Amino acid sequence: MTDFSADDLATIYPAPSPRVIAKARPEVDVHAKKFIGMSPFCVLATSGADGSVDASPRGGNPGFIHVAGPNLLLMPDRSGNNRIDSFRNIVEGSGFVQLIFFVPGIDETLRVGGRGSLTTEPDLLATMMEFGKLPRVVLRIEVQEAYFHCGKALMRSRLWSPDTRVERATFPSIAEVIHDQTSLGEPEPQDVVAARYETQL
Repeated sequence: MTDFSADDLATIYPAPSPRVIAKARPEVDVHAKKFIGMSPFCVLATSGADGSVDASPRGGNPGFIHVAGPNLLLMPDRSGNNRIDSFRNIVEGSGFVQLIFFVPGIDETLRVGGRGSLTTEPDLLATMMEFGKLPRVVLRIEVQEAYFHCGKALMRSRLWSPDTRVERATFPSIAEVIHDQTSLGEPEPQDVVAARYETQL
């Protein structure tokens, strides 16, 4: 079977338990707030006007996403590749966002959903300096739902286990990858490629 309907799915998967449904909260509670405060990394998902979906990694010091209230998160934007796919989706698409927060060493993750908007309010930007730089934009997230995922996925993947760490030398650097993917002529010296990439950070 390849063309699944909701009825087909119901024959394969049992209904979630009442506790699984009840754990989805309409706000950031004390546990979610503490988890976000410990998190140095999350994935931000957005949807575009054409129905496309984008997922983007975001990181900073633990607590780099600020809990401004039970239904408000503030995410400062840091310099990147300037594609701004997520922000285009927010201003041109549905505005709905989903985040998954990770805390190193903890297998559970936190999922938060809501509606995003952008602001460049100077007073707000001034409160969010990190790594010696002010953000250019702050993403406001009006939280509509928050719930914790069990740790099965991270446990199965052994994501935090030292035994599964891959030696960095086994994969090319991002500078080498980008050079190979975009080179049209004579190869550039790797130190030149690396320097150009570093300026984007």
